[in-house]
Amino acid sequence: MSTAPATRREAPRATAHRGDVERHRENTIPAVRSAVEAGADFIEVDVRVTRDGHVVLLHDATLERLWGDDRPVSELDWAEVAALGDSQHRVPLLTDALPVVAGTSSTLLIDLGTPQIAESAVRVVLGSGASVAWCGDFEAMTVVRALDPEASIWMPWDRRDVPSAEFLARLRPDVINSEYLVLSDEIVDAVHRAGLRVACWTVDDEDAMRWSLARGVDVVTTNRLSLFRTVVAEGPASWEQAPRPVRLTGDELVEAIAVARELADWANDFTRNADLGDVRTKANAADHVTAVDLAVERHVREVIAERLPGHLVVGEELGGAARPGVPCWYVDPVDGTANLANGVPWTAFSLALAIDREPFVAVVGDVWRGQVFAAVAGRGAELDGQPLDLRTSIGSTDVGLAGKIVSTELLNHSPWPGMDLFLDGLRDQFCTLRVMGSGTLTLAGPAAGRGVGAVIERFSPIDHLAAALVVREAGGILLDDNGDETVWPESGGILAARPEHAPELYKLWTVARRTGV
Repeated sequence: MSTAPATRREAPRATAHRGDVERHRENTIPAVRSAVEAGADFIEVDVRVTRDGHVVLLHDATLERLWGDDRPVSELDWAEVAALGDSQHRVPLLTDALPVVAGTSSTLLIDLGTPQIAESAVRVVLGSGASVAWCGDFEAMTVVRALDPEASIWMPWDRRDVPSAEFLARLRPDVINSEYLVLSDEIVDAVHRAGLRVACWTVDDEDAMRWSLARGVDVVTTNRLSLFRTVVAEGPASWEQAPRPVRLTGDELVEAIAVARELADWANDFTRNADLGDVRTKANAADHVTAVDLAVERHVREVIAERLPGHLVVGEELGGAARPGVPCWYVDPVDGTANLANGVPWTAFSLALAIDREPFVAVVGDVWRGQVFAAVAGRGAELDGQPLDLRTSIGSTDVGLAGKIVSTELLNHSPWPGMDLFLDGLRDQFCTLRVMGSGTLTLAGPAAGRGVGAVIERFSPIDHLAAALVVREAGGILLDDNGDETVWPESGGILAARPEHAPELYKLWTVARRTGV
């Protein structure tokens, strides 16, 4: 079998995702042929195996989305599959696609979703004379390598760290194939130093194309071949102007949510039961740190390093720094350590994931209740699995503060400027102020109906970002010093409140701060 060349070309190359899908139905012979005619360097196709062992071009496990049959293709014989479609578009065999690329400048890139189908696909390809490369599931690639020592393999790599020598030695790939969101200059440079190419998928936005090309990516997989050609023609000066993508991959987000929730449960249990050890102080005698703080933060760092390599951590006890475009976790292992050190059962665990000041995932462990607040950007907030929703109060006529509770925290161990006036303003409205000793729980409280609002005089992402995302996703209002809605103030403090109480509470806070300075 012939393979794709291993040397790197100067010009960026294009992979037509499932063929030329701008003109034809995906994974069909017309789509493959059109991609060849359009000059695609690679044409990616997905394969499945029928019940009687025929390898067909199909992405989904069932035929429903494209062919109107909800049965799994693995439960049908080829004759049944072949009867679907019309004279122009049918489910093709892999053997039908190979001659379309044979003798052309295009390479058929065969995507294997599982190792179980790898052997069948390789046996179809061997001896075909077509230029073929392989991508997809890592274990499927190991099967391909075992069956064909000369195979051109695109190794999947969807982590934010540099591919290890162990993985490279195992597969001996020509190309490292990543979702573009995880790429960095460091990864691309390391892959090139190893003599390999870098490919990325699936890039359909022109700014994402420019950004990927500016990183030095060799091959871009796209559904929009014509747009990609236009972007390539713009040249490096245009590529360098593209904004950095601020997103997590789908798998990365799923893993981040799982990791955050597991860590919150673990931190709640550990903090309640662990020995405090020696209680030390940092900035002053009121600034405590215990063995629990250190143990929790170290555990968080170890788990994130193992489960989400390439992610950064900035912590209350061990420090760290965020970097542009890199996922960063902000952790306060014990928020309210003075309470913990003095036997007061009111502390929290705070953990939030963000990229460039945009938060994605947050958990707050309410340690002594054994509860966990959780939030995912755009997906809402919950407390122990039960949705939190303050939007139901919008339009309420109960907008006064009389009889309500508002919370705040000291600035370190002192009242913040204007705090006495804030207390007076609340008193005049028969509203009670509470200072409980955990900024995380104070800020998160309104999301769960624990008071109508909270004021934090000095925002820190380590202490407050997780709680702020919980409030925002629950439908609460978050305001900075200037009255602008934000989950992450540029400076100063933050106010969290139920929607109906935010205007009055912000007015009191603003007057108190201005008068108290």
